[in-house]
Amino acid sequence: MTSFNEYPFLKELGLQEENLGLYNGKWGGSGDIVKCVNPSNGKVIAHVKGATTAEYEETIQAMLAAKTKWQLTPAPKRGEIVRLIGEALRAKITPLAKLISLEMGKIFIEAKGEVQEFIDICDFATGLSRTINGQVLPSERPGHMLLECWNPLGLVGIITAFNFPCAVLGWNAAISMICGNVQLWKGASTTSLITVAVTKIIAEVLEKNGFDGAICSTIIGSGRTVGEQMIQDKRFGLISFTGSTEIGKRISSVVHGYFGRTILELGGNNAIIVAEDANVDLAVRACVFAAVGTTGQRCTSLRRLFIHESLYDTVIERLKKAYSTVKIGDPLVDGTLVGPLHTQSAVKEYTEGLEEIKKQGGKVIVGGKKIEKEGNFVEPTIVEINHDAPIVKTELFVPILYAMKFKCLDDAMAWNNEVPQGLSSSLFTNNQMSIFKWLGPTGSDCGIVNVNVATNGAEIGGAFGGEKETGGGRESGSDSWKQYMRRSTCTINYSTSMPLSQGINFDA
Repeated sequence: MTSFNEYPFLKELGLQEENLGLYNGKWGGSGDIVKCVNPSNGKVIAHVKGATTAEYEETIQAMLAAKTKWQLTPAPKRGEIVRLIGEALRAKITPLAKLISLEMGKIFIEAKGEVQEFIDICDFATGLSRTINGQVLPSERPGHMLLECWNPLGLVGIITAFNFPCAVLGWNAAISMICGNVQLWKGASTTSLITVAVTKIIAEVLEKNGFDGAICSTIIGSGRTVGEQMIQDKRFGLISFTGSTEIGKRISSVVHGYFGRTILELGGNNAIIVAEDANVDLAVRACVFAAVGTTGQRCTSLRRLFIHESLYDTVIERLKKAYSTVKIGDPLVDGTLVGPLHTQSAVKEYTEGLEEIKKQGGKVIVGGKKIEKEGNFVEPTIVEINHDAPIVKTELFVPILYAMKFKCLDDAMAWNNEVPQGLSSSLFTNNQMSIFKWLGPTGSDCGIVNVNVATNGAEIGGAFGGEKETGGGRESGSDSWKQYMRRSTCTINYSTSMPLSQGINFDA
């Protein structure tokens, strides 16, 4: 086991060698022990004790007990609590980012950016708490008012993935809280220390301000037991899930089976198209970060690269040179650009994926090897392959980039759309006709459609999510708040008569 005292920032975050993994206004957990592992060396950092089935039900009851007071708290006051959560995160951004690097494996600067996303969405939600609005519509009946009214859903379940163990909670919880909901968070079991640390920060703000901590409850459990309880529980008005398409399909089937709501953020398999008139400098920089950042473990990571035949050799040579300068190592060490994969199973996905790529005619031109040292390190890899190889339609959640050549831009746009996923896409061009076609109905079919920027690095002001097997959900900015509320269309008769709509006469 790694010496806990090696990392003083763990104690700064209130963590111990043995931690409780249940919070519902009070801390508990009498279930299975979760080992928290450092992916850089495979050593155990600390332990977290998960929750039992009985403790799950206790947590739901605590949330129900806290619900009414929170719903009746004016939205701007709820926004003030969210603002204070953002401030509390800001005060601990450095130790929290170090913890994300230690337990998840992304480099420190990316981890710090992740915490900043949570802070930013708190700022966004604070402003939103004073601007949630419904339309006032003209009624066709005299003496009548027609308007929309928005109210909380009640209980919201948030299930997040290992790759963004802090920010994705923020995208959901900050918006959900100002909407008046109480929420239960299940973070990935492999990032349990981050889940506990973030919960401690949120709980302290709620309790200091006289609110029940059950408003933001947390439950950790090994295996699928807790998640299965959540998706089967009809008391949740919404389940927000970030993870694989396979699990997302199961959640969609179960929750929609009882007419519940979902927000699903699933697979990506994102593409960049480098057109004939592209700025190559911009394109290469974008491709490198999008493909190797977070060791290829972002849902918006670049997987497929379509390069016009006239630029293909130039772009590939530039990428080879850039890849050769990327420093791989401990994500907490200055200068490291690529950390480890999160788990040993991801290393297996990498090696087996490359074997299958070669079987389907792919050729490795950069990287392609597991690094023989302690930890889950692999070489960021580029392969040449045909766009119609079956493996190209399957998202490998590792740093493998498919490079493909095209002659006609229309073909490249069609290839972008031919995969089952539809999250993020980008076109590098200086041609305005190509840009507007790309943004239009015959262009990219993704939820995120970029021009001259990478596929990753979305801002919190815009709605985040995708189409097709990406799930269709939207989190973060724009009008995503509507998913966390129920809408009522309200008619008010302030006259002394009873006219009917559509001019109907009904005398009784």
